[in-house]
Amino acid sequence: MSRITQADDAKDRPDGRAPDPAATARGRRRAATGGGAVDGAPPRPDAPPRPHRRAGSGPAEAAAHWIDRNTVAWRSEPAEGLDHCLAFSETGEATGPDGELSGGARIIRLVPGALTDAQRARWPHLAGHAAFTLDPRDTGLVGGALRGQVVAVRRDASGATRAVTGVQLPGVLDDVHAGAVEAELGPVWHGRTPRLSVWAPTARKVELALYPSPRGGDRTVHGMRRDDRTGVWSARGLPSWKGRYYTFLVTVYSPAAGTVVVNEVTDPYGLSLAAGSARSQLVDLSDPALRPDGWSSLSKPPAVSQARASIHELHVRDFSASDLSVPPGLRGTYAAFTLDSAGMRELRGLAEDGLTHVHLLPVFDFATVPDVGADRAEPDPDLASMPPDSELQQDSVARVAAGDSFNWGYDPLHHTVPEGSYASAPDGPARIREFRQMVAGLNGAGLRVVMDVVYNHTYAGGQDPLSVLDRIVPGYYHRLLDDGTVADSTCCANTAPEHAMMGRLVVDSVVTWAREYKVDGFRFDLMGHHPKAGMLAVRAALDGLTLAEDGVDGPSIILYGEGWNFGEVANGARFEQATQFAMAGTGIGTFSDRLRDAVRGGSPFDADPGVQGFGSGLAGAPNGSTANGTAEQQLARLLHYQDLIKVGLSGSLRDYTFIASDGRWVTGSEVDYNGSPAGYTAAPGEAVNYVDAHDNETLFDALAYKLPRSTTMAARVRMQTLSLATVVLGQGTSFVLAGSERLRSKSFDRNSYDSGDWFNRLLWDCSQGNGFGAGLPPRADNEGKWPYARPLLADPALRPGCAAIRSARARYGELLRIRSSSPVFWLGSLTEVQRRLSFPTSGTGELPGVVTMHLDASGADPRWRSVTVVFNATPGTRTQTVAELEGAEVELHPVQAACGDRVVKRSGFDPATGTLSVPGRTVAVFVCP
Repeated sequence: MSRITQADDAKDRPDGRAPDPAATARGRRRAATGGGAVDGAPPRPDAPPRPHRRAGSGPAEAAAHWIDRNTVAWRSEPAEGLDHCLAFSETGEATGPDGELSGGARIIRLVPGALTDAQRARWPHLAGHAAFTLDPRDTGLVGGALRGQVVAVRRDASGATRAVTGVQLPGVLDDVHAGAVEAELGPVWHGRTPRLSVWAPTARKVELALYPSPRGGDRTVHGMRRDDRTGVWSARGLPSWKGRYYTFLVTVYSPAAGTVVVNEVTDPYGLSLAAGSARSQLVDLSDPALRPDGWSSLSKPPAVSQARASIHELHVRDFSASDLSVPPGLRGTYAAFTLDSAGMRELRGLAEDGLTHVHLLPVFDFATVPDVGADRAEPDPDLASMPPDSELQQDSVARVAAGDSFNWGYDPLHHTVPEGSYASAPDGPARIREFRQMVAGLNGAGLRVVMDVVYNHTYAGGQDPLSVLDRIVPGYYHRLLDDGTVADSTCCANTAPEHAMMGRLVVDSVVTWAREYKVDGFRFDLMGHHPKAGMLAVRAALDGLTLAEDGVDGPSIILYGEGWNFGEVANGARFEQATQFAMAGTGIGTFSDRLRDAVRGGSPFDADPGVQGFGSGLAGAPNGSTANGTAEQQLARLLHYQDLIKVGLSGSLRDYTFIASDGRWVTGSEVDYNGSPAGYTAAPGEAVNYVDAHDNETLFDALAYKLPRSTTMAARVRMQTLSLATVVLGQGTSFVLAGSERLRSKSFDRNSYDSGDWFNRLLWDCSQGNGFGAGLPPRADNEGKWPYARPLLADPALRPGCAAIRSARARYGELLRIRSSSPVFWLGSLTEVQRRLSFPTSGTGELPGVVTMHLDASGADPRWRSVTVVFNATPGTRTQTVAELEGAEVELHPVQAACGDRVVKRSGFDPATGTLSVPGRTVAVFVCP
């Protein structure tokens, strides 16, 4: 999610309730949920001011909703003898300093009416409101009213004012200016001549300011012409404008300011920026100077379906900031992906093993890292010399966090411009060329590129200097609550992609990244705050891109996101959301928190982090935490976790049937997950399986909390591998935090969005360790866990050496090669999964701590008749009898038979009974030729 507040698991609760807000704070610009998800956390105290209530001379709230050109909805029921109207002033003087109606306001009369069925369906949160229609005699005033201050007024029979409230305008703007969805926006080149266009339907005037340089310099101001039908203002330029910097001067009534203001603001459709994002730059993305060598003929790795995709989640700065094989000036930049560095060698090796995609955390222009390196502050350079359980490291990091080089980046400023802090020169187009070089470098390494996109909120709103959209069309781009305050359930100012032009911005931006930067996939932050229809529009737009016309194969671009259900939109309060359940059948993936919780144990918000799961010791390695309950409770939870894992291994299919641990035949949707169905997808590729992500503790850290402290490092490596195997060998998209294959630790930091390079280190050189023991994690989000973390961080036995790190990496590579070895690990439909996938030892006699998965490969794999996977999470050897294998020839998968893991090689098979034998803490894969 973003760095503002990530609630980690909104878990699609049927009642729409979010978990305890105190437990969900996550990032500086967002809400978090499920290991990469969001629930509903309060904004952080360091977040910038948000434009909640009207200021100045305007009313304190905006409780009336002008939903189309003829209809106003107001929450108070009309009473007999009351008169209602709209009052407006094009100069922003409809009300005086006391909020009362001024004498100079013009009036639009309202007639009591009722919302139609269509209106109630379009605006479900207003279905109980009173409705008023505009008096036909006054409809000619609509255009002028929309370009000034508008208030709704209620008077009694004597003419005395009973109530005055502001008016929310998005609905009427979408109706009156419906043609804007097809209008040209942003910088567009017609031959060598540019045309600049911005949608500003409520503005009194818009001018274009041109600058000769990124900072300073005398500006020249050019008038822009308004199209009354669309509300778009445009200016045609000259070829000499190429490379010039520009802003718009927007004269508009601002409810946040309570008056008419002149806002100098950048272009929301801009494509390049000055450092600091204060000015847009006019560039042509088709300019050969902005294209690296070979860009037009870039060869990409073969496309794969989402059911086959294996993804590593990576942050641009993490990737190389600590890589000593990268020249100092290039660490933490796009350019690091073009080198023969330790990190790139590792990525190439993972691609050879079977990794298909790298998912990059936000790389669009975001607000929270200074673009210019000289403007940044860094922590104490001697952090490594401090004790492993000390508070000193986090104190040092916190002191400079607001201005250092690191942030996750979920704080969007300009959605369609590459981030400047990752470029060698943040002024101008270097960031464009270098971003493209990064994509080419990753493609050349055998990896396709997924981009993490954040359209659900902006960094700021209202008159904040870092507000872009709201200073152009105030009150339109953000989702307002019934009283006119800006919704901030995602952490900050929530956008409203259900409004036509915000929805269009999302589609246009995604298409630009796909066409102009050849991005191969998109992960939508807090996708549940988007309408399902909007996500389907994104999918349709991408599917329309072709190699012949656009240089990219649109249908091969993958889409997935966080389908959490929370906030003011929960349970379809405003539209059908793009949540886990709603996206079934669309082909768009959602993160599945079911498998994660079953493998790790508990939830990311447990007060005691020692709650164990299938992969963390619940099966025979108790850690003594009372949070695990009695022995009977632990057994019941373990068996239920095994059912959740089976659902996860099926791709979280809603209608997949199997025998549960209690002996019942069930569908995936009949297995309970915190009061919701565990299975929810219609096809396996719609599930994104994971056990860790950038949110919450890394898998290594979670296991450090949950496994008995006496667990050897070798055993920890085995449990790390077994946990990752549930992701890699299951149906659906495999998603892993970069570095988990090498035991990556963040020293127990569960919310490292602003924890600097220090806590976010990705160490490619095993002699540097894995990041564990970097000090107590930052106080703000982790202090409650310090009593648990401190003794563990001080224990040198929990810091892995090179042997352990290399072993973990080798085992993970073997899992990738096994996944790639047979199509039965990436079946594409419910029909195929039901036909081929079974759990032959499941039922009342099921062995606690062991899950056995059998895959019928007949007709799907020319080499093998079947593949059987045994996940043994117990400390000792266990046997599993599979009737289908009786009398068959069965052997260990060739990858494991040739690997360096001597333990898995002790696995055996008795053909007389069809019994498989697997050592403890081991995942073994057997094939039947």
